[in-house]
Amino acid sequence: MKIPVVIIIFATITATMTGCTTFHPKPLSPDLTASAFESRTLDNQGLKGFLENNLHREIAPWPPQSWDFEMLTLAAFYYHPDMDVARAGWGVARAGVITAGGRPNPGIGFTPQYNADTAGGLSPWTLGFNLDIPLETAGKRGYRIARAEHISEAARLNIAGVAWQVRSRLRRNLLSLYRAEQAEALLQEQQKVQEKIVGLLEQRLSFGEASQPDVTLAHISLAQTLLSLREAQKQRAGAQVQVADALGLPVAALNNVHISFDFIERIPLTKNIPLKNLRQQALIGRSDILGALSEYAAGESALQLEIAKQYPDIHLGPGYKWDQGDNKWSLGFSISLPVFNRNQGPIAGAEARRKEAEAVFIALQSRIIGEIDRAFAGYCSALQKLETADSLQSTKKKQLQSIQALFDAGETDRLSSLSSQSELYSIALLQLDALANSQQSLGLLEDALQRPLQPLKPFPIVPETNPRTKETGKNEAE
Repeated sequence: MKIPVVIIIFATITATMTGCTTFHPKPLSPDLTASAFESRTLDNQGLKGFLENNLHREIAPWPPQSWDFEMLTLAAFYYHPDMDVARAGWGVARAGVITAGGRPNPGIGFTPQYNADTAGGLSPWTLGFNLDIPLETAGKRGYRIARAEHISEAARLNIAGVAWQVRSRLRRNLLSLYRAEQAEALLQEQQKVQEKIVGLLEQRLSFGEASQPDVTLAHISLAQTLLSLREAQKQRAGAQVQVADALGLPVAALNNVHISFDFIERIPLTKNIPLKNLRQQALIGRSDILGALSEYAAGESALQLEIAKQYPDIHLGPGYKWDQGDNKWSLGFSISLPVFNRNQGPIAGAEARRKEAEAVFIALQSRIIGEIDRAFAGYCSALQKLETADSLQSTKKKQLQSIQALFDAGETDRLSSLSSQSELYSIALLQLDALANSQQSLGLLEDALQRPLQPLKPFPIVPETNPRTKETGKNEAE
């Protein structure tokens, strides 16, 4: 019995199956991933290349003697796991585009029949094969791809949003570290002065020239300074850990690393901030704004897809039957009849989701406007407090100079000079708090605008692929 069609069909099926993807296990080892994290440093050669590519200059010597905020921001883009998660999410969304573009596969059926009453000399078997070839109509595939592409674009834009969060968190923690280090230094100097005051008062007490309550108050002030110093040391240690975490590094990686805090000393004046233009740019160009627009576009494509589903797909069903030596061919055609429903439910759901996406977008713009206005008002207030603190510190320095001149002239005693010095350190701590609060308010304004303001320049290019991927195609943790 010769059945060439059967042989061809089975050969086609076999050839098709050989092209399927096979599973390759990739076990995840907590020990290896933890070890890879602990081995991260700031002197990595891959990081050096990444910094030079983004800064457009050679970094020599390597590692640099000092790390400024811009370099640390790029290091966080290079290492921080939140960036890896955002990139992986984009990868999932891009896979969705491939899925959306897939065409429905044809089906094949095999229906053998056995006739027990077949006349002698004829085969009792009847072999039937039929195909099911689906044909999508009304542009459904195009709408499906468009929706997936918009979702993928939203996921890509989310990488920039996560990058800004990484930068913002790093900035806050660097500010906390600076505040703690400066407070510790000022309190150490104040402690030395207050120890001299205590020693001087105790000496006077022994000669009957000072009262016990005065000595007790001096001891209390010294104890309070020591407590504040211990708290500043605690905050410095905690802030160093937080900076390492914001960089995506183990805290040991920051040992012997000098960090430049020059960005904290730069305080832009409100008159130099083009708030109106920056607000307009934020309302149309922030990553979450663009992402929300992509989500809305995805909703429109989803609605178009559901409307297109009102029109039935076509199924072609050609067939072949070998019937007791006879070759019989057939051609089938079928569609579903939109009699009982015309996809009204999914269409209504898609319309509602599109309207929801519109409301989310408008609410996001409204929230951003409020954030910008509140942050700018807070920054203006913080600048006024800083100006007052600077003025107070300047006045106190002049007073100390006058008291020191009187002391040198023998017209006042050493206790007055030491007390004035201690008061100057207290005012310096107030000025430090005012400076830190100004920088904190400036950070909130930058977060609302998603735009650096010191100096005023665009946000650095965010790597959309893992910069730690080596030329071999393997990741750092592998």
